[in-house]
Amino acid sequence: MDVTWLGHGCFRLRGRGAAVVTDPYPPAIGLKLGRMDAEVVTISHEHDNHNYTQIVRDGAYEIHGPGEYQVAGVSVIGVPTYHDAEQGAKHGRNTVYLIEIDDVRICHLGDLGHKLEDAEAEAVSSPDVLLVPVGGNTAMNAAQAAEVVRQLEPRYVVPMHYAIPGLKLQLEPIDRFLKEMGVAASEPQPKLSVQKSSVSEYETKVVVLEPKAEPKV
Repeated sequence: MDVTWLGHGCFRLRGRGAAVVTDPYPPAIGLKLGRMDAEVVTISHEHDNHNYTQIVRDGAYEIHGPGEYQVAGVSVIGVPTYHDAEQGAKHGRNTVYLIEIDDVRICHLGDLGHKLEDAEAEAVSSPDVLLVPVGGNTAMNAAQAAEVVRQLEPRYVVPMHYAIPGLKLQLEPIDRFLKEMGVAASEPQPKLSVQKSSVSEYETKVVVLEPKAEPKV
C-alpha cells in the first residue's frame, strides 16, 4: 500500500485494488492538483480547502462524516471530533478517519484541533500510518501533534498541513514538529510503501514526504 502526499491535507492511498483520496483542495490555496481516479474520497470537514471533490473523476464514493463504510474492499471508520479545542465553537466539527487498505491501517486526523479523548483514541489507536496536521493556525500545532502521536502509537507518522513552497495559507514550518519528536530533518521521500506488519513491537518512525502537487502559476 503506497502513501503519496499531494500537499496540505490531501493524500492518495493506493492499494492493490483500490485508491483513496483524502481532503482534496482547490487551486485557490496556491497549489494545483491534477485530475485523479479513486474509489473513495474522504472529507474531514466542509471547509473549502478540504472538500474540493470535483478534482476526483466521477464514480468515487464520497465520505463526509462519521460512520462505518465498506467500499471496493476498503474499510473506513469515521470518528467525530472537533476542529478546535472548544468543541467546535470556533471552527466546527472534524472527522478523524481510520482507513484500512490491504490490511494496512491508516489514520487521517483531518484538521483535528485538540488532544483526543480516551474513547476517540481507542477507536483509532496503533495505526500503521498516522497522517497528522502539524502547522498550527486553525489545527494542531507541533507540540499538540506530538502529544497525539504519543497517544496513538503508530508505526509511521507522516506530517501534513504545514508551510510548503507555493502554499498561500499561514502555517508553521515542519521544523518545530521534528524537534518535538526528537528527530533530525531528513530528505523528503517521494512516497511511503507499507505492508501489513507481523511485528507486535516497533518504534514509531517519522517519515517526511515531498508534496507531489505543483505550485499554481
